[in-house]
Amino acid sequence: MTQSNSRIVAAWRARTPASAELAGEAARLFPSGVTHDARLQDPYSPYIARAEGGHKWDVDGNRYVDFFGGHGALILGHGHPDVTAAIAAAAPEGTQFGASHPREVAWAQQISRMVPGAERIRFTSSGTEATLMALRLARAFTGRPQLLRFTGHFHGWHDHMTPGYANHFDGTPTPGVLAGVAEGIVLAPPGDLPAVERLLARGDVAAVILEPTGASFGQVPLRPEFLHALRAATERAGTLLIMDEVVTGFRVSPGGAQGAFGVRPDLSTFAKIVAGGMPGACVAGRRDVLDLLDVAATAAAGRERIGHQSTFNASPVSAAAGLACLRVVAGSDACERAAATAAALRAALNRVLASEGVPWAAYGTSSGFHLFTNPAGRAIRPDAFDPHAVPIEEIKNPNAHLVSRLRLALLLNGVDVNSRLSGFTSIAHDAADIETTAGALRESIAMLRAEGEL
Repeated sequence: MTQSNSRIVAAWRARTPASAELAGEAARLFPSGVTHDARLQDPYSPYIARAEGGHKWDVDGNRYVDFFGGHGALILGHGHPDVTAAIAAAAPEGTQFGASHPREVAWAQQISRMVPGAERIRFTSSGTEATLMALRLARAFTGRPQLLRFTGHFHGWHDHMTPGYANHFDGTPTPGVLAGVAEGIVLAPPGDLPAVERLLARGDVAAVILEPTGASFGQVPLRPEFLHALRAATERAGTLLIMDEVVTGFRVSPGGAQGAFGVRPDLSTFAKIVAGGMPGACVAGRRDVLDLLDVAATAAAGRERIGHQSTFNASPVSAAAGLACLRVVAGSDACERAAATAAALRAALNRVLASEGVPWAAYGTSSGFHLFTNPAGRAIRPDAFDPHAVPIEEIKNPNAHLVSRLRLALLLNGVDVNSRLSGFTSIAHDAADIETTAGALRESIAMLRAEGEL
């Protein structure tokens, strides 16, 4: 943990001694002292003891309005009664049967009802596993070697997905990744249809994969019309379109981003909300593609089957939580309510920025928000910011020190956002949370000014 003469850091240490003690032990046990890169925070993150609705409490008893949102998994908030009741009912019956069970069938039926293109489904344990499976299916189905990705889009941490997300934008392999694996990836600028069409014209691209609202849930947004043009271009090229809906699935709409925008991909990957905040994910899509996992279908076609194992695929407890969550989403206005809260929050934050004379902006889509801290010093108005006019390099590379200090100041003022200064709203957040968050931003700006950071 770094030492600092910052008053923000000193206040944080004074308020969170129990978290500091745990962080010290974690630094001995874990690389960088964390179990997920997004939880890195200088000098340390809060250690959470419990959560309920739109809030969570750390081990020192401090309460936070929680916009981290379980990395986007918790559109219903923490501890929704339907989800917790389903978990409580399932867990005593068994957490791992090593066998098929009724809940996995009901879970898949619910997904197929909500997602029109989900003709067949294969469960995995994480979003990373789901994108890996989708990629393998695409290459096997088309017989083509290449995968087209967009710079800055995140699709998990397996070897095919590391170059071009946060670095190695030239496509070279990141540490530990074989050059031959990296050579199977081609990168395109996000939203650049001519570049995509030039790459598809080579005839060797098995699939195009993307986050349908843009990198990091629209931090670098894509226009819906691009999705329609991309769908047409991939169909012309005989290339599969994979929508990575790990974050957007059942959040942008009950049918995901594809349901909201009316674009039907060949394959989709889902995680987070699909399992109701428990570990779980799936690949869903065309029957003929997913039949490459099917013993009878591949035998009849004279093709070699793709094998797939994983101990916790369709875990009974995850299936119970996912089914309960998806039933609430499908049968209510949860997506619309969370999105309306996010819109109100973005407007409130922009009012604070405008009144404080800070040339930043809050923006986003659906039930998400991002805070743009304007590292290049653009002349912008918070309420008229157009993220489409800002290059990805500028959005994705803010002043890291300033971002860290601002997130810490927000924590001190009772608000938790993620390490990108982004967050997710849920149906559990209300007008009081918006007011608290706007006040926290105002006070955090004052704290940054007092330290000479602004």
